[in-house]
Amino acid sequence: MPNDPVVILGFDAVSPLGIEFESQWQRALAGQSGVGPLTRFRISDDFPVRIAGQAPSIDHLPYDFLTPRQQARWPSPIFKYALLTASRALDHSGLSITPELAPRTAITFSSAIGGMDAVLAADRKLMGQGKLPPPFVNPNACINMVGGKVSMHTGATGPITTTITACATGLTSMIMGAMLINDDRADVAICGAVDFPLVEPIVAGFGTMGGAFMPKEGEDAVPPEKASRPFSPGRRGFVISEGAGCIIIARQSFARAHGLAVAAQIAGWSMTADAYHHVAPNLKTVQRCIAESITRAGITPDRISAVNAHAASTRVGDQVEAEALQQVFGSRIPPITANKSMIGHAMGAASAIESIFAIQGLKDGLLPPTINYTPDPALGLTRVVTSQQTLDQEYVLKNAFGFGGCNACMVIRKT
Repeated sequence: MPNDPVVILGFDAVSPLGIEFESQWQRALAGQSGVGPLTRFRISDDFPVRIAGQAPSIDHLPYDFLTPRQQARWPSPIFKYALLTASRALDHSGLSITPELAPRTAITFSSAIGGMDAVLAADRKLMGQGKLPPPFVNPNACINMVGGKVSMHTGATGPITTTITACATGLTSMIMGAMLINDDRADVAICGAVDFPLVEPIVAGFGTMGGAFMPKEGEDAVPPEKASRPFSPGRRGFVISEGAGCIIIARQSFARAHGLAVAAQIAGWSMTADAYHHVAPNLKTVQRCIAESITRAGITPDRISAVNAHAASTRVGDQVEAEALQQVFGSRIPPITANKSMIGHAMGAASAIESIFAIQGLKDGLLPPTINYTPDPALGLTRVVTSQQTLDQEYVLKNAFGFGGCNACMVIRKT
């Protein structure tokens, strides 16, 4: 662990649980679900996916970073949600990006899917009506553009990169930001991720590949809020959702010099590649990622107070994560919480939002429940949290695993 560790200054999120973070946190503690019927587009009777975690509209908010004319040029929702959470996270941190600080402020805010919805809409008009795409279609589809827009809005001119690691994107963004700070390329980093994947072919594609939740043939209809059930024997895939989360990090000495409050510390992290399968995880490299993050934090596994799991509710994914935890912790697995049970799977944004929940729980000494949980004897987990739990936490482990075998784990420390 560096002598001048990287700390977390502020954060903000929008998820299916709401717009304001405090209300989202209270709903999470109460075990409320943000999952409901899929209404982003009209679905036919034979459409394979019928539920989703939809983020609330923010168009009524008095923000000034996208005028109506600018919104017409940037129609993909990723931009307005990214700018909203980045603006509010900076406010929460108490930091102002001055001209002097701008060259030392990195941007790693990312997206796994980007503005693909803008390209799909343009393609339909081109094919159906012969209308050429408007000039901003391709910029909307550039996945790195979301970080670019955050840079333009905040004035940050330090290193900028887009960390696309599928469902691990948000956590990888934080790791890359910490690496840039540790390498003395920046003092501050604007991290996080945004994804709005509720677009017809993307949703249908997750259905046909067997990833998204679909009820078992012949089974009674499942209420939407009951569909996401991590680590449970009846799990049948993830609930596709949307949202954004932004985390502001900095070197500790910078925070002290500027009188900034510190929310938590990034104690250790690891990234590994499965080199195994395009979607199925590799137990060996997942276990190594967890173990390396703990070792890098300079602690032993018994110091971890709680685990914020990836837990997407897929049969193989949950099984491998459970086995990896057992290999690292043995019979002393810490309490586990799985936020996707309430907010669904927001793709690249998921691990950003869930990291924020983990940080808030660390600060408050609370763990939100994993809802819809039924113990699965095949997994052997005995400490999945099923109701709000008071727990003094010093170190929390956050796991995130993505398609393509992209693994990211982080240990976050209470300050």
